[in-house]
Amino acid sequence: MNNRTPAGKAATHKPVDMDIDVRWVMRELLEEGRVPQEDYNVISTTPRDKKELGWHPLQVVAKYQLADKLRGGRILDMDFLSEWLAEKSGLPQFHVDPLKIKVDQVTTVMSYAFAERHGILAVEVSRDSVTVACDQPFRRDWEDHLRATLRERELKVVFANPEDMQRYRIEFYNLSRSIAGARDQGGQSLSNVTNFEQLLELGGRGNLDAEDQHVVAIVDWILQYAFSQRASDIHLEPRRDVGKMRFRIDGVLHDVYELPATIMAAVVARLKILGRLNVAEKRRPQDGRLKTRNSEGAEIELRLSTLPTAFGEKMVMRIFDPDVLVRSFDQLGFSKEDHEVWQRMTRSTHGIIFVTGPTGSGKTTTLYSTLKQLSTSEVNVCTIEDPIEMVEPSFNQMQVQHNIDVGFADGVKALLRQDPDIIMIGEIRDLATAEMAVQAALTGHLVLSTLHTNDAPSSITRLIDLGVPAYLITSTVIGIMAQRLIRTLCPDCKQEVATDEVAWNELVRPFKMKMPEKVCRPVGCLECRGTGYRGRVGVYETLPVTAPLKSVIHRNNDLEAITRQALKNGMKPLRISGALKVARGLTTIEEVMRVTPIQDILF
Repeated sequence: MNNRTPAGKAATHKPVDMDIDVRWVMRELLEEGRVPQEDYNVISTTPRDKKELGWHPLQVVAKYQLADKLRGGRILDMDFLSEWLAEKSGLPQFHVDPLKIKVDQVTTVMSYAFAERHGILAVEVSRDSVTVACDQPFRRDWEDHLRATLRERELKVVFANPEDMQRYRIEFYNLSRSIAGARDQGGQSLSNVTNFEQLLELGGRGNLDAEDQHVVAIVDWILQYAFSQRASDIHLEPRRDVGKMRFRIDGVLHDVYELPATIMAAVVARLKILGRLNVAEKRRPQDGRLKTRNSEGAEIELRLSTLPTAFGEKMVMRIFDPDVLVRSFDQLGFSKEDHEVWQRMTRSTHGIIFVTGPTGSGKTTTLYSTLKQLSTSEVNVCTIEDPIEMVEPSFNQMQVQHNIDVGFADGVKALLRQDPDIIMIGEIRDLATAEMAVQAALTGHLVLSTLHTNDAPSSITRLIDLGVPAYLITSTVIGIMAQRLIRTLCPDCKQEVATDEVAWNELVRPFKMKMPEKVCRPVGCLECRGTGYRGRVGVYETLPVTAPLKSVIHRNNDLEAITRQALKNGMKPLRISGALKVARGLTTIEEVMRVTPIQDILF
């Protein structure tokens, strides 16, 4: 994605070597006919608040949310004003995407003091050139000083959003300073971790302390950065000489930063301390959790998992969105029909309901949202999980502890003595757990659990394969719902196109479904980082276990027969659910086909 927009025409009366101020901005807007005289008079003469003293003039003007008379009353916000000023100055506009900035390179171009004094920031560094963004496009007295240090490299000047400049200038230099400080503290040697290619080093070896203030600052930056980028997972991956940091955003991993090996080991150690893990144990995988706050003050939970690898400990942190439990089923992606079927199933007082799908398909979100709605003062909701995904005060949550032989089956047996109304079992993995879930359902409890199968009908054959008799399945299972998460198109840039008939028929086969005249395709913009997608939503396949389906299960355990009967009963496969979202312009044919399984058993 090209971060620059084409340069516009230069201003007709461009000032030279001067800082723009609020009066200048308002005068230019007034002369162009964008704002009335009254707004010019008021804003040009109103003194700034104390907190606004360090603001850029564009930020001050944007605060008033003025209506642009030349654009039909649209608000003069920072994005437009930045583009407008870039055009006035004749500079290309650069959009700062922190995931694409190489922090270790841009912070070595100039000192923080020089960058702050002149309102500039290096944003791209190559062997032949350096691109520097500025927020005062008419004051360029810093260029000669910088060219002298760049020597043979070409200096390219661009304009960037002043708000982004202020934020990332602080973030980039603070991170760089923390890494440099940690490197000086810990030395250049490899950290004392299990490394299958460990080099023998004679003499002193510097071991970086996990409590070092620089390491603490790096960990704080990683967490806040991940929250601001809407990441669902943070991957810290050791390599031979460096450690890679990656974020999973909307289901796709993005490279974020590379840390020296010693610092990566110290960062992992710091996170293990915060997650109450055994810092000294580096040979075994460990699980933990920690709770922190984002920049808005909302509590966020993270689940930690470590794994010994060839070059040290790899850590993955799953970030749980605090708003998950208050989302409506419509926001989760349920269609009206799916929601009605799901509500009918969960209103039952006893029986088993399964949610099925691979890891990362949103099963936990669906279960927690459902339990949150079912959890009232009149019922006792108990869960047994491995591990507890999110702590919710309205549930009684128990965690599996294999080290003391407390598994799912033992946990369910204990929960049955706790007078529960609703039981949630994290996952049914074996016959013992399945038998306890059936026992709980037969004794008058509503049980919700998960299975790892490709679709809803496969769950029935999975239970039979585990050893659960067919008569118990038909007596206890109320229904099954399979689900996947698909990326949704960015609403700011998606574009309507004519539907590809071949692709549509491939998506819905072997079924027949009316093809929409238009569908949407991804384009890419600043809001979605050029991917064309922003956010994810669920697609669902609901299968109530009805009388006709029970008779098929009793006769045989043939998956094809079960699937055909489910379709006769009105089950919409995952791909059809996805096709409905394609027809509504929410996603693309390619995305649905990438995520959902094909019904090849029916061919």
